Order: sequence, then C-alpha cells, then structure tokens
Amino acid sequence: MAQLDSKPIKPATELRRSWFDNTLLLIGVVVPMIGTVAAMVFLWQQYIFTTDLVLLLAFYLIGGLGVTVGYHRMLTHRGFETFRWLKATFIIFACQSLESNPISWVATHIHHHAVSDEEDDPHSPLRSFFHAHVGWLFRYTPDIKKYAGWLLKDATVVWTDKLWFVWYVLGLAICYLIGGWTGVIWGGLVRTFLLHHVTWSINSVCHVFGQRPYKTGDESRNNWLMGVLGLGEGWHNNHHAFPRAAEHGLEWWQIDISAYVIRLLEKLGLVWNVVRVTPEQKAKLRV
Repeated sequence: MAQLDSKPIKPATELRRSWFDNTLLLIGVVVPMIGTVAAMVFLWQQYIFTTDLVLLLAFYLIGGLGVTVGYHRMLTHRGFETFRWLKATFIIFACQSLESNPISWVATHIHHHAVSDEEDDPHSPLRSFFHAHVGWLFRYTPDIKKYAGWLLKDATVVWTDKLWFVWYVLGLAICYLIGGWTGVIWGGLVRTFLLHHVTWSINSVCHVFGQRPYKTGDESRNNWLMGVLGLGEGWHNNHHAFPRAAEHGLEWWQIDISAYVIRLLEKLGLVWNVVRVTPEQKAKLRV
C-alpha cells in the first residue's frame, strides 16, 4: 500500500459571502436537482419506463465513476496505477459526463489545488457562488503545459482525449439503441444534467457548507449529501488534506462508492500502488 505526504498548511482565506449569495446558491444548485427528481416522480406512470430509469442510473454511475475514479483519483492525483486498457476505459467512461476533455479537466483541477481559495483559484467561491459553480467555465482556459504537461506524453491519454466528444455521442447512441428517444432524454440528457450539477457542487457547495475536520488552509468542507451523490467526492475537506489519497471517505461511515470500486479492482489485481492515509497522517492534520 502506498502512502502519501500531506498537503502543506497555508493561512486560510476569509470568504466574503453574503446571505444573499448563500440563498442564491441554495436556489441555483439544490432546487433544480429537487425539480429534476420531482419531474421523474410526477411523470412516472405516463411517460417514464423502467428502461429509461435503468439507463439513467447506469450511465450516471458510468460517467460519475469515470470522473471520480478516472479523471480525478487516477489521472489527476495518481492515487493508483493500472493497466493501459483499464485506464482508457475509465477515461472513456468519464467522457460520458461531458465535463471537458481529460487533459483540460486534469489541468484545471491541479490549478485549483495549487491555489485553493486564493485569488488565482479557477473556481473558488471567493468571487461568488455562481462563479464557483458554473460561471468559471465561461472565463477560464486551463494552462495545459504548466499543470498537465506530462499527460501529453501518455499515448493512452492523448488518444482518448482526441476522441472525447465522440465517446459522449457513442453513449447517446447506446441509449437510443436500448431505449429509443426517451432513453436518450433520461439516460443521456437528464443524466448529463445531474452529473454536471453534482460535480459543480463539489466546487461550490463543498467550499461553503459542511464540516472541516482537517487543517487545510482553504475552505474545503465535508458535505454528506455531496458525498453520496458525488460517489465519495463530497468528503472534500478530507481530499484537500490528503490530495493523493485514492480514498476520500476516511471514516467507516463516510460513504465513498469510488473507493469501494478501487478496493474491488485492487483485490482483483487490476489496480495497484493504491495511495492511502495512515492514522498518523490523519492525527497530524486533525482539527
């Protein structure tokens, strides 16, 4: 089992958020998600078929685990190693989220960690919750060579990166072949909407609402709801305290589906050199 070095502590930045910002955050993030779930319930008998819901859940897990395990814990933080074919599979799965090509995603996230909640952070709520959640997408261009240059030398990553939008369209085609146009709507478009807002909520909600059990020098927080919906990514303070760790849920009760998948793959011999946090490292940074 690989171990890791904890992130150096830096002075915390005081976030300047008003009650109005927080209210809009709740409205803009939580309400649309509740509305989407309500629409599914209200339309159940007349419009939604079992196949549509299966596609929605299946592709949510495929795209979500592709991002959390593939883009994030494998490519960005190199929390474990695996075979080229499995690396390519996770990247292709991640492309189902429509969250940018893999190299740009990695560069953006590494930039975020380098200056978390400081002025140059690509998506800190320091500027506003809207900027942290989605506004940054319209203003920010990642510096590939500076933050993810090593990936340009990885043939597997480069190949999958060039075809990243093709993989997404292929996912929509599969939804159509299985469920027709309603399959595309629920397994494709609604699934993409949900994945987007859950991922963006890690940037916004998890830097505003939740607990901070570890000293990190930023405003990262653990949020149990995002922990469940984000397949383990919502244990965000844990992650910022120990960025390279492949497991974000550091307590038995912190549900981390991505970590469970990695453990299973490790037992099957498909991943190795998994980076984990030791009790001594946890004690060192615990508040």
